[in-house]
Amino acid sequence: MASGRLGTAAPPADTDTTVYTVPADTVATLNVAVVNRGDDAATVRVAVTPDAAPADADWIEYDVVIPAGGGVLERSGIVAGPGERVIVRDDAGTCTYRIHGFEGSA
Repeated sequence: MASGRLGTAAPPADTDTTVYTVPADTVATLNVAVVNRGDDAATVRVAVTPDAAPADADWIEYDVVIPAGGGVLERSGIVAGPGERVIVRDDAGTCTYRIHGFEGSA
């Protein structure tokens, strides 16, 4: 079972990107950190979902504005079950996402 960094991404603008998927027979306790590297504010979305595309009820952050030049958003203590994935998106393509935490047996 993994611990520490579970996934990272710096996706292009307006693209739903899966940063981490919980392995089969595993439960994960996750933290999501987002930093905006850009010169302009970025609007961010984060979902935890069992599906390839998030449903309305899967978003845990939606259109949150992250300030320019190092603005940060962090969510912690998210528990996700087997097959669930963390999907992220921002409108600027200047955000870096890090999923860190701990995996254990389901």
